[in-house]
Amino acid sequence: MIELQGVHRYFGSTRAVNDVSFEVQRGEVFGFIGPNGAGKTTSMRILATLDTPTRGDAFVDGFSVVEDPDRVRSRLGFMPDYFGTYPNVNVSEYLDFFARAYGLRGSARTRAVDHVLDFTLLSSLAQKPTDSLSKGMKQRLCLGRAMIHDPAVLVLDEPAAGLDPRARIELRDMIGRLAADGKAVLVSSHILTELSEMCHRVGIIEQGRLLAVGTVEEMRQRMEPHATVRLRVLGGAAEVGPWLEQRADVAEFRLEGEVALVSHRGDRAAEVALLRDLIQAGFPVAEFRAETKSLEDVFMHLTNGRVQ
Repeated sequence: MIELQGVHRYFGSTRAVNDVSFEVQRGEVFGFIGPNGAGKTTSMRILATLDTPTRGDAFVDGFSVVEDPDRVRSRLGFMPDYFGTYPNVNVSEYLDFFARAYGLRGSARTRAVDHVLDFTLLSSLAQKPTDSLSKGMKQRLCLGRAMIHDPAVLVLDEPAAGLDPRARIELRDMIGRLAADGKAVLVSSHILTELSEMCHRVGIIEQGRLLAVGTVEEMRQRMEPHATVRLRVLGGAAEVGPWLEQRADVAEFRLEGEVALVSHRGDRAAEVALLRDLIQAGFPVAEFRAETKSLEDVFMHLTNGRVQ
């Protein structure tokens, strides 16, 4: 549903987007991550036909942003990182204006507005002026504007910026429901914990170059092939050391009082077997858990914080 093929975008000597290629499938939420100035917004503006690539091409639902921008616009909803309001316009009128702009007429336009009001939980605020809405309500309305024409693809630039915890949870639920309906969603955010919970895959970009694409688990595996298991043994972990040395699935370990930090070669099933064998061997295990790297850890590992 979304495909970037060797996209470049130059501004003078600055290579804002430098040979970026990736795909987003139907029903997938794809997280686009990078420092400020990494090229995220430029890439999304190209997808939204608000900018053109210097080289390469991008496709939305099979249509080129260069060759068929009108078809792309009818299939894509773009939510920018800022919200523009108009004076003397209420929520319902605002959505109705954009429905008209997308060519919806008569009962189809009415149904679209009602559906968006219901989906974004804004029905009770339909008559409220848009410039008096809270930040969270404005973000919901901006999402509603992007989806008013029922696009197959949604591109969301920092949709959770400035939202309180409840509003972020509600927005995350909305994005999940859109993907479940078969829409492809590309979302950019600096709130990495949110992305790790809602995204099927992520792409990490820095200085215009795409550093990695895949699931968070795949990136964790590339970053650290062996899982670290934290093991706490009552009375001290010294006695478990010789036992661990005999295990083929233990790469190395470190003992710290009652705690043993074990670099384990196996998968989740092998971790279960390790715990079972520890118990059967008579060790008083009080804690056993795998310490996996978070998306924030992966991001810090792959990026250097460089800007152009």
